[in-house]
Amino acid sequence: MLLLCCLWGLQQVSLKAVTAQAGPMLMIGLRSGIALLLLAGLMRWRGEALDRRRWAAGAAAGSLFALEFLLVALALQLTQASHVVVFLYTSPLFTALGLHWRLPAERLDRRRWAGIGLAFGGIALAFLRGGLAPDGSALLGDLLAVLAGLAMGATTVTIRCTRLAAAPATETLCYQLLGAFVLLLPGAWATGQWRLEPTAAVWAHLAFQSLVVSFASFLAWFWLLRRYLTSRLGAFTFMTPLFGVLLGVWLLGEALSPSFVAGSLLVLAGVALASKP
Repeated sequence: MLLLCCLWGLQQVSLKAVTAQAGPMLMIGLRSGIALLLLAGLMRWRGEALDRRRWAAGAAAGSLFALEFLLVALALQLTQASHVVVFLYTSPLFTALGLHWRLPAERLDRRRWAGIGLAFGGIALAFLRGGLAPDGSALLGDLLAVLAGLAMGATTVTIRCTRLAAAPATETLCYQLLGAFVLLLPGAWATGQWRLEPTAAVWAHLAFQSLVVSFASFLAWFWLLRRYLTSRLGAFTFMTPLFGVLLGVWLLGEALSPSFVAGSLLVLAGVALASKP
């Protein structure tokens, strides 16, 4: 789980590192297509197929998954990778709010409401850091990253509250990868991110994004979910934004303001409190 959290934190840093040579949205669309081909081969080998009764729910989940990464790609053009990974992983807050309204068994108690309030207070504090972009572009990028977290939370709610709740993990992942591939490629063209320089660095990052992040890491996650308690695994996922921040500072030389650091700590504490079983 620590390795997976490190990989998930690194994926935003990887995309940011080659932004000048390859559009993040195009990279995500391509990685989704490559991972989808690998997943289709695995499902064929296992004798698995998509259930028609879940196509509508799958289309919804795939569209929300694509929206999440469309917002991530736009955010990476405007703000630091460390900011994107912290604000993206506010998604458990939006998941908790969505499930509160959809499932009676998932009603929020006072502790979880306190955690949500603490986390959103941390977001507000992190937004107050200054000096990075006088024109406000970084603030817009941060906001887009929060909206990506909202889309990520909505994807989880969709999976939990539709026929996908009973679907195999490979089928759910297939819908998500298909949605990202189909929607992000034209999105990259429409937003001016249709660029990819065929350099060794770009191919290396694309291979990492496709084979390691979109295919292997998600399959490893589903494998762990079948063998360990979800609550114990979920506690580790709070390491992802920490890894993302550290790797962004180390590999990209990103600067962190005191207000962003303090706000990030509040966000992590609030998410942990709201997500605790």
